[in-house]
Amino acid sequence: MSTTIVHLVRHGEVHNPTKILYGTLPGYHLSARGRSQAARTARSFEDHDVTYLAASPLQRAQETAEVVAEITGLEVDTVDEIVEAGNRFEGLRTKGWRSQLWNPVRWPLMLNPFEPSWGEAYVDIAERMMGAVEKVRRRAEGHEAILVSHQLPIVMVQRAVRGLPLAHASRECDLASVTSLVFQDDEITDIFYSTPAKDI
Repeated sequence: MSTTIVHLVRHGEVHNPTKILYGTLPGYHLSARGRSQAARTARSFEDHDVTYLAASPLQRAQETAEVVAEITGLEVDTVDEIVEAGNRFEGLRTKGWRSQLWNPVRWPLMLNPFEPSWGEAYVDIAERMMGAVEKVRRRAEGHEAILVSHQLPIVMVQRAVRGLPLAHASRECDLASVTSLVFQDDEITDIFYSTPAKDI
C-alpha cells in the first residue's frame, strides 16, 4: 500500500487597493505581505518528499508557487483545472456599505445562493478540482505533491471529501493555508488543515 499526500495551498494576499472582487481578472499579483506569507508556507515544506508542484494559471497562484519552488527545487507546472471559480461579479466592490451588490440591477443574479446563480456551479468546481487532484495523485504516487489554488476551489474539495453539502455560509481557508489530502493507494483516508503563515 502506498501513501501519497496532495497539498492544496491557497495563494498569499493579493495587492488590491480598490478592494474589488478580482476573480479571474488578469494582473492581480501578491502584495508584500502575500510574498511573506508564501515564503513562510513554503518553508513548512522543507524536508518533505515533494516530487510535483503546480499552480493555477492566475498570477497570484504562479507567484506563490514560484516561492515554493525555491524551497522544493521543482519546476512549476500549470494546471488549468485548479483556477479560481468563475463569477459574474468580477470587477465589482462586493463588501461593505459601498458594495455594488446593493444595486437592484444585480439582484436577479442572487436568486439561488445554493448553486450559486452568480457564477460557476459548486458541483462543477468540485468535479474539476477532484479530477485534478486524482491526476496529481497518480503522478506523485508514493510521494507528496503541491497544488497552489484559490479559496473557493479548495473549500469545494474540503467539503466534498468530508461529505458536506457544497453550498456553505463559512469557509476555513486562510491566505497561504494548506489543506492536505492523505491517500492510501487511491483512497482518501484523512484530511488536514494548517496555517503556517497565520501570524503574518
